[in-house]
Amino acid sequence: MAVWEGKKYKLEKSENFDEYMKELGVGMVLRKMGNSVSPTVELKQDGDNYTFTTTSTFKTSTINFKLGEEFDEETLDGRKVKSVITLDGNKLVQEQKGDKPSTIIREFTDNELVTTLTINNVKSVRVYKAV
Repeated sequence: MAVWEGKKYKLEKSENFDEYMKELGVGMVLRKMGNSVSPTVELKQDGDNYTFTTTSTFKTSTINFKLGEEFDEETLDGRKVKSVITLDGNKLVQEQKGDKPSTIIREFTDNELVTTLTINNVKSVRVYKAV
């Protein structure tokens, strides 16, 4: 059983997220909202199908995917991108392709999720605790 199964993770701390959103071209109002919420995330698996849900007071986003298969995604800031997600041990590695390609690595442990977001040379680290 994967360490993340049956768990939800709530954002506890965030570093450099505003700079990451700026680099993506997110406007000031959306950045303020993005910085003010503490979302809860959950990953579920059903056979080959995965569902990753991000829930906050601002917005809920769900992506459905199969490992290694490209899919269309609308990001929380409204961008339309193509993504591919692979699994490397307890790390979900997401490559977002579009006008502004970025990489999101989500590393799960028993009690936390560390998300590292990278675009160009800007990196943000967000730490979630299991709830």
